[in-house]
Amino acid sequence: MRLRNKINLYTAVLFIFLLILMNVAIYLVFSNMIMTNELDRTKAETEKIAKDVSDAVNQIAPNNLLRAYVPIDGMVQIVGETNKKSSTITSHSENPLKDRKPIFYPGEKSEIITYNQKKYVFASNPIIWTDGSIVNLQITKSIHTTEEMLGILRIVLIAVTIIAMIPVLISSSILSNLITRPIRSMIDTMKEIQQSGQFKRISFKGKSKDELVEMGETFNHMIDLLQTNYEKQEQFVSNASHELKTPLTIIESYADLLKRRGMERPDLFDESIEAIHSEAIRMREMTEQLLLLAKHQEQWNIKLEKINLIEFMAESAKVFQNAYHRNIEIHSKDEIFATSDVQKLKQLLFIFLDNARKYSDEFIAVYIGKTGNEAYVRIEDRGIGIPKNELEKVFDRFYRVDKARTRKQGGSGLGLSVAKEIADAIHVRIEMDSLEGRGTTVTLFLPSK
Repeated sequence: MRLRNKINLYTAVLFIFLLILMNVAIYLVFSNMIMTNELDRTKAETEKIAKDVSDAVNQIAPNNLLRAYVPIDGMVQIVGETNKKSSTITSHSENPLKDRKPIFYPGEKSEIITYNQKKYVFASNPIIWTDGSIVNLQITKSIHTTEEMLGILRIVLIAVTIIAMIPVLISSSILSNLITRPIRSMIDTMKEIQQSGQFKRISFKGKSKDELVEMGETFNHMIDLLQTNYEKQEQFVSNASHELKTPLTIIESYADLLKRRGMERPDLFDESIEAIHSEAIRMREMTEQLLLLAKHQEQWNIKLEKINLIEFMAESAKVFQNAYHRNIEIHSKDEIFATSDVQKLKQLLFIFLDNARKYSDEFIAVYIGKTGNEAYVRIEDRGIGIPKNELEKVFDRFYRVDKARTRKQGGSGLGLSVAKEIADAIHVRIEMDSLEGRGTTVTLFLPSK
């Protein structure tokens, strides 16, 4: 059974059950109240008649006296201790009550009885009779009118229940449609994606913020994530096939050259080994950078923490100096703190320090400071610089300002693209300024709170 039909069925059954339960409760409470009221009224009436009869029984003939108190649709009678009727008066409509067997009660008695498939309210009250004995004054009254009222109430409640089922069924159908519409839309979107191979999203109508809309938004976010990962994978395959072609060709050429003449010419052997080794290292580095670019930022496990930039930069510079034997000068007046991911920030700094090392021969200067709510790290080199018209393109993948120079130095054109991805992930803003032939300045702005 479909979810829509289940919701429709279960909701309708629940509402109808509650409606029937409520109407049954109303009927039982109302019926009990009416019957209790009939008993109380008959009991009070019997007590009054008993008092009047006790006062006048010695002055008026018993039958004449009782005839004055006989109910319109009932019977009044005197019953002795031996269950013998001494006087009985009935209305014309209730003559069959005379045949009912009398019962003497030592005290007061009131109840609802059934005789000849008809219901009556019965009340008995002890009195002193003319001969000084104790007898029961008993009154029996038909409650046919009350039963008719209860019958009408039953019909009304049944009719109300049946009529109320119509809006219940309609409302349950509307409710099931409202609940299943986003789910249906999601299923249709999934089928469309499956058939077309295109990523699609659910469109929302209105501004509701319930769980169903939240589920749809989560679905759209998942589609965004899948599309981003898919595009990154496509880009990775395209970039890898494009960029790995050259080093693989170089390796293949030198390997073929080694195979033909390597043993005869030692100089050619050394040159080939060096070239193969260099290209293999460049392929490894480029593959690592491509894999990083293919990873979605949400999968980077960013861990933000408060960092003392002076200590952090001194430690990073020391590692870099030991690795490349290049002098790095750090300039800062006060202690500066920032919030970032330590490992990602170190990787970001190494990319720019490595670029400064590759394209300049002099020392590298690093300035640390604060402006407004941001801390900054400015890296300056005295290298070849970048033309003004090239600055906007340096973060594009595989873009090289000087293709011959960067290829010689092993650059893949991916370093600054990786830097941009890292900076966006840890909320670092990058500004770059350069003067051709004079050097390049890169400033990283970090949140200081």
